[in-house]
Amino acid sequence: MHPLAIFLIAVIAVFLLIIRFKINAFVSLILSAILIGVLSPNVPLDSVITEVTTRFGSVAGRITIAIAMAALIGYSLMESGAADKITRAFIRWLGDKYSAISMLISGYVLSIPVFHDTVFYLLIPLARAMTIRNGGKRYVLNAVAIGAGGVATHVFVPPTPGPLAMAVTLDIDIGLVIIVGLLISVPSALAAFAYGSWIDRRLNIEIREAPGASLAELEKIAARPESELPSFGLSMLPIVLPVALITGNTVANTFFEGSAFAQQVAFWGDANVALILSAACALWVLARQKGYGLRELASPAEKAIKDAGPIILITSGGGAFGGMLVAAGVGDVLSEFASAQGISLLVLGYGTAVMLRIAQGSATVAMITVSAILAPIILQSPPAYNPVYLLMATGGGSITGGWMNDSGFWVYRTMTGLTEMEALKTKSVALSVMGTTGFLCAWLGSILFPMV
Repeated sequence: MHPLAIFLIAVIAVFLLIIRFKINAFVSLILSAILIGVLSPNVPLDSVITEVTTRFGSVAGRITIAIAMAALIGYSLMESGAADKITRAFIRWLGDKYSAISMLISGYVLSIPVFHDTVFYLLIPLARAMTIRNGGKRYVLNAVAIGAGGVATHVFVPPTPGPLAMAVTLDIDIGLVIIVGLLISVPSALAAFAYGSWIDRRLNIEIREAPGASLAELEKIAARPESELPSFGLSMLPIVLPVALITGNTVANTFFEGSAFAQQVAFWGDANVALILSAACALWVLARQKGYGLRELASPAEKAIKDAGPIILITSGGGAFGGMLVAAGVGDVLSEFASAQGISLLVLGYGTAVMLRIAQGSATVAMITVSAILAPIILQSPPAYNPVYLLMATGGGSITGGWMNDSGFWVYRTMTGLTEMEALKTKSVALSVMGTTGFLCAWLGSILFPMV
């Protein structure tokens, strides 16, 4: 069977299993990976399962510690009140007049170590409370701002699963990914925010009842005494520490390559080590605020690790799915097609990610699958620019065209009380604006600063 036919069948299989038959995403990805192996003439039938498990294990071995530690950091930030403190600080500094900007910044910062859906659950009650204080104005803008800030770092900045797995697959320095990701995510988030401001004025939707706190209870959300919250510095420490260590490793290897200093920094700046240290700091902040001892910390740590399990399985399953597509020769065919048609790798990565995002809904799965397909192409024909731009273009594509088969869509729609059509007009279009802006920034960066 032709590799492109296998590719289409595999995508349809994932789509039907997840959307039509409601089968768990991890199981769907593994079954589809096996299907690819069975259909491909490049993989002997008796080696299909071995190929799938090997590719699954390869991804799992490289991302499990980082994702588990990120989950632990995020859970600790919420339980200790540190996430609440960070959001309050931004609101206090910017004032109610710019409350939507504070929501954008809070979502952006908190989604570096915390999964996007969790950040939205955390911030939407605060956004609704602020909307009430502002006379019911800017409801849609506040909601879109949270999503824009959260998704921006979720798809462009490690240690969230998508960009982390792509960096590993494409063999790109994670510190460099963080630096470039932070630079590209800012204009991308601002573009989505600008659209949110426009659509908010156009729709003029008033605040509505939604699951969680009632409208009457929302005004009490911000009444928690500041004395019960950690300081802003302690709250930010688990977020800033891994970013500083990992990017410090990149800087040291750039300017002091091969020196004893660079070797020392390389240990502490390894993504796993940096996130372990950050998780320890986050647990310490939690223990300090709650008066916990080591025994009391066992329960929240176990809860966080348990929550990370499905993310690790789905991410690794996506790696197995993408790896089997590579084994089936899909990457080679796409490379030949792009070369014959004069299509750049940036456009190929972006377009393929958009297609996968629309088909199966998960941005993470789209990123991992596309990076696995593109990795051998990069090895055979390295582009004239740093592959980090290809990673960013793929990340932009992975959030373009998101709709009702995305779990984040339903989190947004349910927690805001909007209708499906209103959610499509606000969240879906805003994310498409963000993804397109991210792609354009990556394209521009590849021209202006090709070898960062």
